[in-house]
Amino acid sequence: MPDRIDLDGRVAVITGAAGDLGRAAANLLAARGARIVAIDRREADLKAAVEALPASAGALAVAADVTREDEVKDYVRAAIDRFGKIDVFFNNAGIEGDVKKITDYPIESFRRVLEVNVVGVFLGLKHVLPVMLKRDNGSIINTASIAGLIGSADIAVYSASKHAVIGLTKSAALECSGTGVRVNCVCPGLIESRMLSSIMDGRNEKIGERIPARRLGKPAEVASIVAFLASDEANYVSGSSYTVDGGRTAS
Repeated sequence: MPDRIDLDGRVAVITGAAGDLGRAAANLLAARGARIVAIDRREADLKAAVEALPASAGALAVAADVTREDEVKDYVRAAIDRFGKIDVFFNNAGIEGDVKKITDYPIESFRRVLEVNVVGVFLGLKHVLPVMLKRDNGSIINTASIAGLIGSADIAVYSASKHAVIGLTKSAALECSGTGVRVNCVCPGLIESRMLSSIMDGRNEKIGERIPARRLGKPAEVASIVAFLASDEANYVSGSSYTVDGGRTAS
């Protein structure tokens, strides 16, 4: 069967582009022909991520904090100034926060997780949607998590933030009804990444035994779903949450 995931000439904006999922998505979307606008607040890591992309990506790096509305406006404007449009928005930036029980969770950390994971996603939607709606075309993929589908002890705040991302995704999709703009989200499970290492640090769990696939997922496997949702192959898909979890939430 031929591979029909073709993104040639499309412009993809990716937040959290210096992280594991962001880099994997940027690499795959670029390989499929997309031009890349990479967003992250960690300038050195962002530069390294962009330098790893092929020249054909015409990559633009924009250092920005997704929790600051003025900086979100700036990265959207930078994408338009360079490429004239945004076809794909991987609204991906996020943090895990502290690994603590609710009774021990610092309020400052609680607010920071919600700022990045919820406000950051909201601001991205707020300022990218008008650009796409004006052209009546576009695909937005938010990064949620299987923690947004189930309860998660010791990462309750992260879990709450990802439940909110799924709610924003479904609501935004409904607000785009009757247009050419689609909004979906990916829900990664236990993926090989810095974030998972941080969450699991100090635990003695054999986490592979909790996954029916008996292994961790890879960032590239999440990126494959992002590429599908970005493409014309997903034209009839909106308001959906795609789990990439090796069967973890099947039961």
